Amino acid sequence: MQNANVVGHGIDIVDVEELRNLLNTGDHFTDRCFTVLELKAVGDGPNRVQRLAARFAAKEAVLKALGIGWGPGVAWTDVEIQTLPSGAPRVLLGGGAALASAALGIHTWLVSLSHTTGAAAASVIAIGTGDSSADPAPAAKM
Repeated sequence: MQNANVVGHGIDIVDVEELRNLLNTGDHFTDRCFTVLELKAVGDGPNRVQRLAARFAAKEAVLKALGIGWGPGVAWTDVEIQTLPSGAPRVLLGGGAALASAALGIHTWLVSLSHTTGAAAASVIAIGTGDSSADPAPAAKM
């Protein structure tokens, strides 16, 4: 059995109306922040913006758990929030976020999403074999 330590925790809250305004600025924001699979998962229904806001909060929470931020070497789409057949969310990493996760020895992500008409929140816990005091930033910038 793998060693299991809590390597990081992140939480974020997004104002749904602010995200709606950003989405209304055009496709550039949407394409820069969300993958095709994320957009497909949220659909076009009445809760679309709330669901996107929850995913946006989860992306921010993942980077907080990793101890890194957006910038050189890390794109918004490096963190993808997928929906399992059960409806549960799952974190999938690529690019700089995946490098930072590997540097910390993270092997499992626990994620919880919630939203109302006004706010969306996400909490993530990173589980791994690593040490939470390790610095993932150099790996993310490779």
